[in-house]
Amino acid sequence: MDKKLKVTMKKYTGETSVVSLRMPNELISKLDDVCEKTGRTRNELIIKSLDFALENIEIEGEDDD
Repeated sequence: MDKKLKVTMKKYTGETSVVSLRMPNELISKLDDVCEKTGRTRNELIIKSLDFALENIEIEGEDDD
């Protein structure tokens, strides 16, 4: 089953920290396209994407105790 990331209007309101990372230019371009289409900031989409990934991650070799 394919899962989709749904972007909503809700903004994160908890405590935050600054994190710096390097991203391939092609990925930044794709991210910017989505930002333009949705009116969201890079920050909002990156947070939403990471939340989605972490909630749906499957770690291979992890025991199902």
